[in-house]
Amino acid sequence: MSNHIDRKDLSPRFWERKPLRKLNDREWEALCDGCGKCCLNKLEDEETGEVALTCVACRLLDDDSCLCAQYEIRHQFVPECIVLRPDNIDEHAYWMPETCAYRLLWEGRPLYDWHPLITGDPASVHAAGVSIRHRTVPEFEVPEEDWEDYIIEEPV
Repeated sequence: MSNHIDRKDLSPRFWERKPLRKLNDREWEALCDGCGKCCLNKLEDEETGEVALTCVACRLLDDDSCLCAQYEIRHQFVPECIVLRPDNIDEHAYWMPETCAYRLLWEGRPLYDWHPLITGDPASVHAAGVSIRHRTVPEFEVPEEDWEDYIIEEPV
């Protein structure tokens, strides 16, 4: 999600006291754990609605930081990028990774203990092996018709 995640001076455990729809912009952005999985291309089965994750990354994903290289202006480059917001989470939560804080909270589940809001360390997502750091293939290297060959299990 965010290219720069500022978690300083936020109310402790705000996500446990406020519903997603009541979070301010800073709190909303701080929920992003920086795993990068939302920037992987996904395939959706038209019949079942099942979503499969591939290791084919959006052209804007920085494979080292797991953040979008053009977060603020990403729609100029990738118009189909989903901007997850409190007012559209019901529509898009199923598309988010299994470990995604937005999805977890939307489903009424707690954050994982490796989440940077819990650890205070932005690198904790990488240390836990949950991020996609150094596990991706740039989308310009793989034709879309071959993405099925790049389906992966989500790192959890």
